[in-house]
Amino acid sequence: MSAGSHSLRATPEARARAPTTPRDVEPRAGGDRRDDDASAFARALSAGLGRRPRSVAPKFFYDAAGSALFDQICALPEYYPTRTELALLAEHASEIAQCIGPGADIVEFGAGSSRKISLLLEALEQPRRFVPIDISGEHLHAAARQLRAEHPALDVHPLVADFTRPFALPHALARNGRGHARRVGFFPGSSIGNFTPDEAHRFLRRAARLLRGGGMLVGVDLVKDPAVLHAAYNDAQGVTAAFNLNLLARANRELGADFAPDRFAHYAFYEPVRQRIEMHLVSLCRQSVTVCGRQFTFEECETLHTENSYKFTVDGFRGLAARSGFLPGPVWRDRDGLFSVHWLQAQVG
Repeated sequence: MSAGSHSLRATPEARARAPTTPRDVEPRAGGDRRDDDASAFARALSAGLGRRPRSVAPKFFYDAAGSALFDQICALPEYYPTRTELALLAEHASEIAQCIGPGADIVEFGAGSSRKISLLLEALEQPRRFVPIDISGEHLHAAARQLRAEHPALDVHPLVADFTRPFALPHALARNGRGHARRVGFFPGSSIGNFTPDEAHRFLRRAARLLRGGGMLVGVDLVKDPAVLHAAYNDAQGVTAAFNLNLLARANRELGADFAPDRFAHYAFYEPVRQRIEMHLVSLCRQSVTVCGRQFTFEECETLHTENSYKFTVDGFRGLAARSGFLPGPVWRDRDGLFSVHWLQAQVG
């Protein structure tokens, strides 16, 4: 679970699209995005339920209800990543702005909430354009309107897309009569932890090519006391549990599935060998569910694996970035060693 991206939650990471106007969201040629989303969700969930162990990608958490629940998670006392990263961005704003430089185009992967990007934009010298990328059009629409109100001089070009797959930037960034600006990626919230190691490597390699000659600012959650991690993913108010269970409610709403969410329970734990939080939905009894005309039987205590959130050491993440085509730069950490923000230089060529 990560904020940022929102992570793929946060991350990054990913949300369900909804209809928006061309002014607020960069259009994609051909088709209705809602139909595309439902089809992608249906395919992914059916495939995930049909294999053992059962799993589904965390990007499907983020319909409008899931995005709203995640915003609540970010405000919880147990959930340290959001407030810690915000504090780091505020404390080191001038150093970060110096790394980014003046007149940059900012590309945010997995945009959702505007709090972090607003803090960053306020520190920068005359940023030219901002492209938030997310698969939740509804959530993106709201964030774009807020940013335009707060930064009326900034060109905002929201892009509804799945940034975990190849995508094209808006035409305004691809070609511009004023010349090409330095491109800088922003990937906060430790959404990078929602990827497997191989997926993280592939994503960073694509980002390094997209941003060549510029750079990337990445939020990275650090390895720490498992008790702190357990509390962050098992909050006392049950918001994370509701967030996890909303995946089933979304399947019922959008796909006509017949999950009984009260027959499943949220389960999250730290797996120390792989240094990751695993999040699951546990079947409380033997039961059958129907999704897209297919029936799937869960045994009692069988799980649907819904998310991983990998934790890193600073050196471990820097090594991953270097192998992916970046030149690791400054790192900012809080005094308790909970979280880190990394500047990565995207090499030319």
